[in-house]
Amino acid sequence: MQIEFDRTKCVGHNRCYLLAPELFDVDDEGYAVVRIDGPVPASLEAKAQLAADNCPEYAITVVD
Repeated sequence: MQIEFDRTKCVGHNRCYLLAPELFDVDDEGYAVVRIDGPVPASLEAKAQLAADNCPEYAITVVD
């Protein structure tokens, strides 16, 4: 599983950061930043999906 993040859709709700701080951070302007590059560790896959499911702007997708 990998995280795809569309920065142009992000408006800074930061739900992803609140739900999965191991996977997301916030930049100086308040927008999300993906903290990992490459596959999501198996132990964090549920959190990655939770973050994607809760993004109101659909800026996050998880792909197998």
